[in-house]
Amino acid sequence: MSDFDARLDRYAELAVRVGLNVQPQQRVFIRATRGEPEFVYRVTRAAYRAGASLVHVLWEEDAIELLRVQHASRENLDLVVDWFAHAFNGAAERGDAILLLHSPDPELFAGIAPEQVAAHRRARLGALRPMLDAQGRNDFQWSVCHVPNAAWARRVFPDSAPASSVTELWDAIFSICRVDESDPIAAWQTHIAQLAKRCQALTAKQYRALHFSSAQTDLTLGLPRGHIWAGGASTSRKGIVFAANMPTEEVFTLPHREQAEGYVTTTRPLSVSGVLIQNFTLTFENGRITRVRASNAQNVLETLIATDKGAAHLGEVALVPASNPIARRNQIFYDALYDENAASHIALGAAYRFTLEDGAAMTAPDFCAAGGNESTIHEDAMIGSSEMNVDGVRADGTREAVMREGEWALEV
Repeated sequence: MSDFDARLDRYAELAVRVGLNVQPQQRVFIRATRGEPEFVYRVTRAAYRAGASLVHVLWEEDAIELLRVQHASRENLDLVVDWFAHAFNGAAERGDAILLLHSPDPELFAGIAPEQVAAHRRARLGALRPMLDAQGRNDFQWSVCHVPNAAWARRVFPDSAPASSVTELWDAIFSICRVDESDPIAAWQTHIAQLAKRCQALTAKQYRALHFSSAQTDLTLGLPRGHIWAGGASTSRKGIVFAANMPTEEVFTLPHREQAEGYVTTTRPLSVSGVLIQNFTLTFENGRITRVRASNAQNVLETLIATDKGAAHLGEVALVPASNPIARRNQIFYDALYDENAASHIALGAAYRFTLEDGAAMTAPDFCAAGGNESTIHEDAMIGSSEMNVDGVRADGTREAVMREGEWALEV
């Protein structure tokens, strides 16, 4: 076995045993693209070795989705294949372990009218509403991890030859995901335990608000009563611990949907449905985005924010130290999973129910009344840097340092 094959097997084992934590006799559902079938085969084998009763793979193809968005009429973009929604929603309802394997092309839909892209995205998300709601409650184990492709690798390593750029991206993923540690599973368990300790300390603080400040940011985010910090690992409704994101370096909670005030400027690009937005500033009043200023593709950003009523509000705030392993690479990955874990960030759209005490049991109106946010989107915008300071505002209005110059100032 080559060194690459061995690393690929370790990555697959991590996805199955740490990401999903597949249980004996559990069904596994995998969403994959056809760009890297070899890794999917290895994940499938690892899942069966972990005791899975059935592993089902739903293959998708970005090139087909691109053709649809390019050529389908606007009214027909609302159509979704019945079995597609049935497969995802059925897997969630059964409590399958669901692995979302992405092989992103950051500029897949570049040059296409944002209304076309938004209609296609809205239809898919609407069809998957039952699964997404269950995912937001952690009803089942789920995890997201990435596989390189030529388009993504070329964007991340533009000065490298095409073949070597894919190899470089694999090397980066293996390193960031701790695949190259002597015992990758133990390394992940240690990392998850450290994040859990940080979450417990922040939850116990029950700050009334967080204040972010830098040369380009002055933003106060209110936090609802009973907010819960999460990160590293989650626990399903059946009590099974899993890691929803591989990699993960963040701890996060939900900001109050009506209590965002001020402005914030992004520090890393955001890819929205294949359109890359390099820099933008958001201004908030009473929790809602009231102004957008982007250096490019402003219409794409405005279309995203207009997706539904909740899209102009925030559903997540995450803290990430600037010295984390992804940020230390000084590399832009042009992908939310990697870039969000390189920097503190906020998310436009839906909040996770598990980040609010008793949130999973609330109706949608009650969740929103308590400060949560409902939306069909959840898009992370990276705002952290080595210049960012974060203060926690206590119930009595006094403040304490949480982060200074992008690093943790709050001891745990």
